[in-house]
Amino acid sequence: MNPEKPKNGNKRPASILVVDDTAANLQVLAGMLKDRGYKVRPVPSGKLALRAARRDPPDLILLDIHMPEMDGYEVCEILKADDQLKRVPVIFISALTEQLDKVKAFAMGGVDYLTKPFQMEELHARVETHLKLRRQQIELEEYSHYLETARERVKLDLELARGVQRGFLPLRLPEVPGYEFFAHYEAAYEVGGDYYDFILLPQRRIAVLLGDVAGKGVVAALLMAKLSADARFCMLTEHDPAAAVTRLNALMIRSGIADRFVTLVAAVLDPEGHTVTLVNAGHPPPLIYHLSTHTVEDAPGNEAAGLPLGVVEGFEYHSFQVSLAPGDSILAFTDGVTEAMNAHDLQLQTKGVHAAVHGESYSTRALGERVVKVVKEFASGRSQQDDIALVGLGRTGC
Repeated sequence: MNPEKPKNGNKRPASILVVDDTAANLQVLAGMLKDRGYKVRPVPSGKLALRAARRDPPDLILLDIHMPEMDGYEVCEILKADDQLKRVPVIFISALTEQLDKVKAFAMGGVDYLTKPFQMEELHARVETHLKLRRQQIELEEYSHYLETARERVKLDLELARGVQRGFLPLRLPEVPGYEFFAHYEAAYEVGGDYYDFILLPQRRIAVLLGDVAGKGVVAALLMAKLSADARFCMLTEHDPAAAVTRLNALMIRSGIADRFVTLVAAVLDPEGHTVTLVNAGHPPPLIYHLSTHTVEDAPGNEAAGLPLGVVEGFEYHSFQVSLAPGDSILAFTDGVTEAMNAHDLQLQTKGVHAAVHGESYSTRALGERVVKVVKEFASGRSQQDDIALVGLGRTGC
């Protein structure tokens, strides 16, 4: 019965370069391997072997050691120094039986050592084993290259998405005489789900919005883009901020994104009356800073805070109003601030924010920058786990 040939299917037969200075050995080896369906290229010297390998790299090399001009050790050393050929497996075939000869063969980069005389089945077993290992190595390298290419493609796509998402955020802060504004945004990943906006309304009013989409990454960023457009539409078409947020909730419900919700705080500034109308949809309460006493507190009216957007259809939101004295500021932030964690797995929490700013004098910008610095210092040594966004508005001290 003839030996079974390799099951290569439609794949090309494996190419084996056989190197031996004895013609009879070349003939025997070539015949044994051809019977198994391999493509065999016999060469009688080391120099010819290198030339043949460089012209058409083989899948495996059978290499004799004792040859004139250039022995097998030198041939192998040159092969392993060649970037194109260094991964081609080399099996030494030699009459040398000393242990040191075998050790040297492996040290030069050989994958196996076959001692002459050898059995035909032993030769085939070792050849097939190393060809299989080589195929697996090639497949692994190709898959690794595919993954790296895919990773780079995703990275480029995410960088583009990040730029697009940044385009939904305001390019500049509003300019209102007697008032100052602040904004800060950092996504935990390339794109995120936090959102803020400044919307110019009729009667010189300005809406300041801050939202936090449940979750992180691409899905949250896509929902953030929809929120940006819908929120602007609602704030511009409804005079009452509470009615605008109620309408925004209805749009979120109709969007069909049942497994996602959004927390939101809307603050509508009336610079003529120095009042701010607040609507809270499940968001952490904004911080109010009083310059006259250097104290901070949660915005009043938490009892009027409603559910996050997208949770209950038909939910009606309510507003509450606060007055701003000279130097007072309102700062809203997402839970990436209060839930920042330190090295001991402790959260900063709202009380940590209050403690960090209590008792000092701040402008609106200085207040926002102080909170950002506190978060960074508190979470020092840990990677950012959540998106961080802050917006502030305040009456100047004059």
